[in-house]
Amino acid sequence: MEFEPVIGLEVHAQLLTKSKIFCSCSTKYGAAPNSNTCPVCLGLPGALPVLNREAVAMAVKASLALGCRLNLKSIFARKNYFYPDLPKGYQISQYDCPVAEDGEVELELSGLENGISKFKKFRINRLHLEDDAGKSIHVPGGDTRVNLNRTGVPLAEIVTEADFRSSNEAYAFLSYLRRVLLYLEVCDGNMDEGSLRCDANISVRPLGDSTFGTKTEIKNLNSFRFLRKALDYEIERQIGAVRKGKRIEQETRLWDEASQTTMTMRSKEEAHDYRYFPEPDLLPVVIPEEWLDELRNEIPELPEARKQRFIAQFGLDKESALLLTQSRAFADYFEEAVSHCRRPVAISNWMSGDLTRDLKRDNLDIRECPVSPENLAELVKLVDKGTISGKIAKDVFSKMFESGDEPGQIVSREGLKQISSADQLTEIVTAVLEANSDKVTAYRNGKLGLIGFFVGQVMRETKGQANPKLVNQLLGERLGSE
Repeated sequence: MEFEPVIGLEVHAQLLTKSKIFCSCSTKYGAAPNSNTCPVCLGLPGALPVLNREAVAMAVKASLALGCRLNLKSIFARKNYFYPDLPKGYQISQYDCPVAEDGEVELELSGLENGISKFKKFRINRLHLEDDAGKSIHVPGGDTRVNLNRTGVPLAEIVTEADFRSSNEAYAFLSYLRRVLLYLEVCDGNMDEGSLRCDANISVRPLGDSTFGTKTEIKNLNSFRFLRKALDYEIERQIGAVRKGKRIEQETRLWDEASQTTMTMRSKEEAHDYRYFPEPDLLPVVIPEEWLDELRNEIPELPEARKQRFIAQFGLDKESALLLTQSRAFADYFEEAVSHCRRPVAISNWMSGDLTRDLKRDNLDIRECPVSPENLAELVKLVDKGTISGKIAKDVFSKMFESGDEPGQIVSREGLKQISSADQLTEIVTAVLEANSDKVTAYRNGKLGLIGFFVGQVMRETKGQANPKLVNQLLGERLGSE
């Protein structure tokens, strides 16, 4: 019997506000333990929450970008559970009436079927606001320490329907979601720091069956690689258990990277276990139509639409367009460079190659790049004009990245201009052929691959500054005429 997995995702995105959702404490990552706290986020008696307007704005923009139906009135609720890192004894979340519901996105999945790209729609059940819990840190010796800096940090939880049928589909959706949040500038998407976390609910069922099996939840998947590996393992584990007649337990599991397995954490709670009730200290959130119009106008061109436009407008292949639209700033850099030089494919190649390599090496964001879009465009122009060769251009780019100088300045200062004088190169070609008469004879006797040797010698003599096209032409003339 064939089986298929049924997967739904719950994604927690930390919103990029400067202060927490219900108090003025900083959300900055990496502060000393328990230093970003106050009576509100510590849950001290008498402290009252005050809603952060910017957190609502960010949640609304994310909802609109994901095609959700916005609730102009939403209500906060108390989600009751008792953990050491939850000082209030409850989490302020939303239950019956969240910020938004019933969203849908359509993604182009990798690969082709019968030469046609595969598109699939994934539904979003809801997007709601909540405050984050603290962090329990288990140290050797059995002690547990609690850091409450994260308590009260604003989260948007995006809950999908169980529409995914493979780890690849879940991976594609989470990748797309991260790109959207980055474009909106509502979340930094940093999974290592926990600002984007994913829980996956998964069950298996016989292929063609419409009934859901018993699901397990894999908690706190904080990387794309872990998501894919954990889902693939859990799919195989559940299929293996069902085939042996074993019962799948409804539980919460964790991915253990060391053993490459999922492991039982606790039994899975149901909604009634949390005893939700309306938050008495917060009024309903009402979004005026005028404010909604303002927020709608702040939404930029989204990554999938921008990718398709880059393909149509600039003649890029899908892989290049996808890479260029991974972040809004990277795509903006590309368009700024193209506005100075209408050579989009050449600029794309520089950005996906040398530029990306050096940014990663120095751990820089594109907004910190020492090479301006205008200077990259100017470098492409210098190659097109024949002022410098492609090989020299790579050296010039490295110097641009180190200094931030303009390419023309570097070429002039270091004497890197390409040698395109036929008379000057003829002398060098003649000297190279005279110094290697044995190889000239071998070439004329049929070893035509030696042409590369001769070109290399000329380039060495000119320190890479000879015009390669002209060098090949002169060598062809001399080797064929003597």
